[in-house]
Order: sequence, then C-alpha cells, then structure tokens
Amino acid sequence: MTDLPLPLAAPEELGLSSLRLARLGECLGREIERGRVPGAVALVARRGRLGFFESFGHRDAASGAPMERNAIFRIYSMTKPITSVAAMMLWEEGRFLLSDPVAKYLPELADLKVAVARGAQIELVPLERPVTIHDLLRHTSGLTYEFRGSGAVQKMYMSAKVYSRAQSSADQVATLSKLPLLHQPGTRWEYGRSTDVVGRLVEVLSGERLGAFFERHILAPLGMVDTAFHVPQHHQSRLAEPFARDPESGGTVQLLEVRSAPNFESGGGGLVSTASDYARFLQMLLSGGSLDGRRLLSRKTIEFMTADHLGPITGAPDLLLPGHGFGLGFAVRLQAGIAQIPGSIGQYFWGGLAGTTFWVDPAEQLLALLLIQAPGQRDYYRTLFRNLVYSAFDD
Repeated sequence: MTDLPLPLAAPEELGLSSLRLARLGECLGREIERGRVPGAVALVARRGRLGFFESFGHRDAASGAPMERNAIFRIYSMTKPITSVAAMMLWEEGRFLLSDPVAKYLPELADLKVAVARGAQIELVPLERPVTIHDLLRHTSGLTYEFRGSGAVQKMYMSAKVYSRAQSSADQVATLSKLPLLHQPGTRWEYGRSTDVVGRLVEVLSGERLGAFFERHILAPLGMVDTAFHVPQHHQSRLAEPFARDPESGGTVQLLEVRSAPNFESGGGGLVSTASDYARFLQMLLSGGSLDGRRLLSRKTIEFMTADHLGPITGAPDLLLPGHGFGLGFAVRLQAGIAQIPGSIGQYFWGGLAGTTFWVDPAEQLLALLLIQAPGQRDYYRTLFRNLVYSAFDD
C-alpha cells in the first residue's frame, strides 16, 4: 500500500470545493494557533477517492515535533466499530444469534442483578429478561461506564477497578458479573462496558486473543499496518500527544499509556490507529463490506449494522443526539433536521474520548475523519469539522 489509503482526486472531481476545503484547513490552523489543540490530521474522501488529507500543528507540542499524516493516535471508542465488525464476522459464520443470552457463551454473566434506588440505598433485583448479544452491540445491556456519573453503580465500578489494563478480558467479565446493572436489559440506551464484553465474546467464540483476531481477519486484509493495542518501539516517534494541561480547565491531561502491550485488550477503547488505516476500514464499510477484493462482511450485514436498533428506546442525550438512533456499533442519523449538526439520513458515526471522530454518509458516498488528542475539546471540534466538511460540497 502507498502512503495514501485511497486514490487521490481533485476535489472538484468529487463534487467538493478546493477553496472551501482550504477554508477548513485555515480554520483548523487558527484553532491550533490559539492553543486549543496541539495538532490534527483531517481526511475527507468521496466516491472512493481522497479529496482532502492534511496534517496541522504539532504531533507533540512539548518537543515541537510537527504533525504528519502518518501520526499514530489513541482512538479510544473508535475501537468499538472494529470490535462490532469482528463480532458480526462470527455471526455471519453462524457462531451465535443476536437473540442469544450472552450467558450462553459467558456463563459467569448468568446471575446478574439490577440496582434500583430506594431512597439513599439501592436494592438488587433480578433480571426481567437475560442480557442478549443484541443488547451488548446496541448498548441496551444495562452496563455503564464508571465515568458516566457519580451514582452508586458507577462508584462500585470505580472501586472494582473495571478499567484496569493489568487485568485480562476474562478478568473484567468476572468482575462485571459481580456488579449490578444500571437498568433492566433492553429498557435504556446506556453507554458503557458493553463492547468490552463483546471483545471477550469474540475471544471465546474464536479461541484467539482479540488483537490476534483483529490482525488476522480485519487489519491485515485491509492493510491497516499501524492499528494495534500498542505502539511498537520503532514507531513511537510517530505517537501524537496531547497538551500536558487542558487549555481551558488547566487540569492535567492523561491518556492511555500505549508504548507497551497491555494485558487487557479492550474491545471498547484500546486501539491506536492512523488516518490512513481508519480510512481503509471506513471505505470497506462504505463499499458494502469489501475493499480491494477482500470481503469482510456482506452488504446486507453492513446495512443491518447501520440501521437503527433502538426504536422507542432512549437514553444519554449528551451522546445520543436528537434525531438519532443506534445500530450495532454506530450512532445512526434518522432525520435530516432536529440535531444541531448537518448530515444525511442513514449517516453513521462515532468518536473517541481523546477527540478522534469519524462519520460515513452513504447517501453522499462520503467518509470523513478528524484525529486530535484533546479530550476537553472533543465535542466542539467534532461539530466544527462536520460543519466545515458539509460546507465544502460543490454539487
């Protein structure tokens, strides 16, 4: 594979404006000059070809090292779509049904309870129905994240150190089995550790470590040479770093230590990647499950994954925007309006804790990526980037 993940084209050949894409770059440059983010890599592709692929600012502001297009970023929850694809590859092999209780394959999760507030106390009540694999993929399992609130269940997660990278995936599932769910399965969309459990499910069904499964079935076939659960020593000079302190809050910024291989290969948030690598993954999705003659999933499976699986189920309005639902690993746009960001019906997307973001717009044959390492600024730049890319349409 060359330096470019996809063939290059003049923006006008893709229905995009060179002047308006340059304006996108100028805007990112101004934000970097203001000290809001250290640097960024931005990529826009349409109709299978690259219209914009640029780097800005510094890869490491402390050393002054310039950002380059091949910089390696901690992508956090942009791991989730890759884990979801891995699971659905096994689903296509007939290894499980989405309606299967997860305890069929991870029996330690058979006796989960739900925490119900009774005044200042909580009562643990039985499940009204089992947690299914469908629940895990669409975040309706009742599992949460320890940082998603300060209630009793989140405090239990913190005390149990469910986030520890010293544990194995099996250890984490064993820990989660002893903790209560935040909601009854299937009743609320609750962002949490569900995709970590999907990662463990992939390990159990395949008999491989999650990273090994990724490499053999997704990363190598797609030519994603820099995507992994850690950055090897000979590539650590390409690792993008955040500011030491958040430019707005003044608080210390601490991201995952990815210079050595973790014991815990987190299906929900452990990968590092580059813009080129992740663009290859997104183009595979946009192309209906295959790229350069290598088919990972069927077109119908991609359509199924990127459809809404929530219906009337709601939850977490800070993450699940108005006019949106959730599929199997992706947020999905259901209405052209309502939300305060542009897009098309059928668009699907997600982002990562440190600021990385992507979306795929099948109606416009578009994919776009913005990679930054600035946790405190992530919501602003996701929205800004989306606005600027759609402003560059010229057809």
